[in-house]
Amino acid sequence: MPTYETTPRFATDLDRLTPEQRHRFRQAVTAFVDDLRTGGRFRAGLRVKGVRRAHGVFELTWDGNGRATWSYGTQIVPGEQHIVWRRIGTHDILTGP
Repeated sequence: MPTYETTPRFATDLDRLTPEQRHRFRQAVTAFVDDLRTGGRFRAGLRVKGVRRAHGVFELTWDGNGRATWSYGTQIVPGEQHIVWRRIGTHDILTGP
């Protein structure tokens, strides 16, 4: 099971989401974790890609305009990916991923 942490900015962003947005994000995270576990590629529906001009930062689309940015962190559990959730919200978060 991958481990994760959140930045303070992510926590603030998350508090601003509606309950429905949080629900859709959790659904996307379930698929994201499944893809991490299999070690394969991320499914197309998550639209995972690198953030331009932010080396090592990726974005995940969890709704039409819903985005979350993340990066890989230092492994805590050997052999398991560690994810650092950085920002969450709309496409606007990409100005400060």
